[in-house]
Amino acid sequence: MKRTIIILFYMFFTTCLYAQNEIQAWTLRRCIRYAVQNNVTVKQIEQAKASKEVNLDMSRSSWLPSVSANIGQNIDVGRSPSKDGTIKDQSSNNSSFYLQASMPLFEGLKVKNDIKAQEWNVLAAIESLNKAIEDVSVNVFTYYMQVLFKREIENVALEQILLCMDQLKRTETLVENGKIAKSQLYDMEAQLAKDEVTHTKAKNDVSLALLDLMQAMDLDLDEWGFDIAVPKVDDIVVEYMRGILPPNMIYNEAISFKSQIKEQEFLLESSIRTLDVAKSGYYPRLSLSASYGNYYYHYSGFENVSFSDQWNQNSRKTIGLTLAIPIFNRFQVRNNVRSAQIAITNQTLAIEDAHKTLYNEIRQAYANAIAAKELYISAETSVKSSYKAFQYAEESYNAGKTSVFEYNEAKTKYIQSLSEQKQAKYDFLFRCKILDFYNGIPISL
Repeated sequence: MKRTIIILFYMFFTTCLYAQNEIQAWTLRRCIRYAVQNNVTVKQIEQAKASKEVNLDMSRSSWLPSVSANIGQNIDVGRSPSKDGTIKDQSSNNSSFYLQASMPLFEGLKVKNDIKAQEWNVLAAIESLNKAIEDVSVNVFTYYMQVLFKREIENVALEQILLCMDQLKRTETLVENGKIAKSQLYDMEAQLAKDEVTHTKAKNDVSLALLDLMQAMDLDLDEWGFDIAVPKVDDIVVEYMRGILPPNMIYNEAISFKSQIKEQEFLLESSIRTLDVAKSGYYPRLSLSASYGNYYYHYSGFENVSFSDQWNQNSRKTIGLTLAIPIFNRFQVRNNVRSAQIAITNQTLAIEDAHKTLYNEIRQAYANAIAAKELYISAETSVKSSYKAFQYAEESYNAGKTSVFEYNEAKTKYIQSLSEQKQAKYDFLFRCKILDFYNGIPISL
């Protein structure tokens, strides 16, 4: 009776606790969103993307002219140059102002190709960020499913206790009526204690699974203040049982949008543009420049021209074109071109490797899904068979035809098959969701 009160109190407390936190229960979408916002790796890749955007802005700014200005003031005390160019014992001072602007007119299309290369680099950085977000999402989803499975096992363990408690009452009645020996009552009490230990372990496993999920999310929250929403998954499982898409069909779609493929393709485009940048070193460079300068001189002991007159007389305005023709630069341009060509070859191999990796991942995910489906079907058959055996053992035990050991053995097999069925169900659902993920369907429950 004491154990019954404890179990019922635990069920009541658990129900109240869940009802209290039901509004605060974290859905899978909320868990993923929080993990993405707080993941350090994602933040680092975001900064890498921002760095690529800065490089693009710098490349675009290469079209603009560069402008510089110089202002100088020199004072000579004692001996200084005179008006006739000789050094004399006199003091003098002079002021200067110089403004210069220059801009490239033609650099072998270097700036244009560099801008294109940086644009492709930004796109590749965006896909790298998307890939990191996808990895975090899958990781959180894995731990989320683990919590759901552990909670199912906890419910199975609690169901096992309730079955044992119910049978314990019947055993007490059988003992009182003299149908079975009292030793079987002791055996049933021992089994109940064992079932309670199993339930305690299952409850601890739920807490550990929640902790793993919190760590995957980088969530700093007390364990008792965190819980997840429990979705209805049976309908989802039934839907997936109707069919699983073959790997070739998924792969043919995946290569058009998966981030790991698009990132490598964008990097290849960037490498091609980088080769064009390197080849621009073979071409002459034409630049335009303009400058303005002015000077003011003052000599002590002489009658000096006024500042305004000197400003008008000493000003100098210059406009020039400069053509730089490369003749020999120690094979630097040639080696830059060869390095860029090697980078293109390596990037082409990287794309090929990314395609192979993606295809192998999809094939493995498909094989895992098919195996999980077959295991789930077998587990459901096992549950039905073991439940029939358990019912027969229960009826026989209540009639005094079998011992408590035979009853407990049948119950243990039934509970074990039920646990295996729960594990197979969640494993099958997880594998199918991973296949959906490769097919471009966001992870959700």
